Amino acid sequence: MSPWLKWHGPAMARLWGLCLLVLGFWRASLACPTSCKCSSARIWCTEPSPGIVAFPRLEPNSVDPENITEILIANQKRLEIINEDDVEAYVGLRNLTIVDSGLKFVAYKAFLKNSNLRHINFTRNKLTSLSRRHFRHLDLSDLILTGNPFTCSCDIMWLKTLQETKSSPDTQDLYCLNESSKNMPLANLQIPNCGLPSARLAAPNLTVEEGKSVTLSCSVGGDPLPTLYWDVGNLVSKHMNETSHTQGSLRITNISSDDSGKQISCVAENLVGEDQDSVNLTVHFAPTITFLESPTSDHHWCIPFTVRGNPKPALQWFYNGAILNESKYICTKIHVTNHTEYHGCLQLDNPTHMNNGDYTLMAKNEYGKDERQISAHFMGRPGVDYETNPNYPEVLYEDWTTPTDIGDTTNKSNEIPSTDVADQSNREHLSVYAVVVIASVVGFCLLVMLLLLKLARHSKFGMKGHDAAFPVREVKPWTGARQKKNPLL
Repeated sequence: MSPWLKWHGPAMARLWGLCLLVLGFWRASLACPTSCKCSSARIWCTEPSPGIVAFPRLEPNSVDPENITEILIANQKRLEIINEDDVEAYVGLRNLTIVDSGLKFVAYKAFLKNSNLRHINFTRNKLTSLSRRHFRHLDLSDLILTGNPFTCSCDIMWLKTLQETKSSPDTQDLYCLNESSKNMPLANLQIPNCGLPSARLAAPNLTVEEGKSVTLSCSVGGDPLPTLYWDVGNLVSKHMNETSHTQGSLRITNISSDDSGKQISCVAENLVGEDQDSVNLTVHFAPTITFLESPTSDHHWCIPFTVRGNPKPALQWFYNGAILNESKYICTKIHVTNHTEYHGCLQLDNPTHMNNGDYTLMAKNEYGKDERQISAHFMGRPGVDYETNPNYPEVLYEDWTTPTDIGDTTNKSNEIPSTDVADQSNREHLSVYAVVVIASVVGFCLLVMLLLLKLARHSKFGMKGHDAAFPVREVKPWTGARQKKNPLL
């Protein structure tokens, strides 16, 4: 076998794959700064010589920085600063460790785009101050800062507050240098005019009608003087705010029903920490039926619907224009409730051709109503071939045989209630039913009597014919004494 044939096929493919893998590692190593090593998900810089003087950055067209989840830097005495744009490319970064290095300064917005950060370890560096603004937007599990020469000032009081409020038993032994350049436990730090701020909203309960406008007021206090800002989340309605040093107002106009249930917060923030006061926006609006579909079959037949409204709307179904009385066989079921939106169905157990027809859903509350209609066909009428007679009309039964008379609405405490039928209408229906039932019973009895009379007449005539063909022998009366039997008879 020739060498070409020997290395052709799968063996050659494996060889090329190995070459590409080696080439990939070679390119990644070329993209790493001096004293660092890189992989597809990790960067580590631990060689003290020659070391790095800036935060490691990957070269263009190398390993994708978005895939880096861990950066480890150790023994880098010349690394002193983390600038605003040094870390922004590593959006997938989860663990950042810089230990036994010369780090002195971290920019306020250094981690602004690193929302996935969970663990930060800055042990044994040269940090003299560190602001909570670096980390307030992060959901950190660990922030380790031991071994740094912090200066005793209001700038690090937030660390003392964090230690006091942290539920974890792994409390760090943090110290700061006082005016005498002596180490003081951070737990004993007392700074005059350095405390947490406060925020208070003037409208603790906020309920408005759709399309209206509302203004919220907030007052803040604290020393150092806090900054006031509004956290409105993803508010859809148009809004604008005005703030001064200690007062702020937020005006929301043409309020949308989509904002019902959303939270609005007034936030006061200073060096030590923050405080906020929040209110939930409740928007009242008329119901809207956003979805109504033809029946689908699962365990039961279901006419699915979605209704929006606040307060919670009452639902009423109509069948061929008449009120549909719900029962255990046909009833409204709400499966999912999402704030002011209700997803459910009209559930029917084993419907037949008698349930075919038009179903109308009406949703109503104090602000208005909405209704939609669909046509439902569950099955054809027995005995009719609809393939050969596609235009055969469906025969509608009388009211007393329709599914609307299955029974009253059952008690459904966790569902939207249906509208009750008037007592007078119930009495009229019961009267009609009673007359029909009595008439049916009387007619049936008369029919049975006629049949019995007819059978009796036929029986009498049959006996006469039998007597003529076979005469009956005369029977002598009994005289009380036993007579001898005549053998001639």
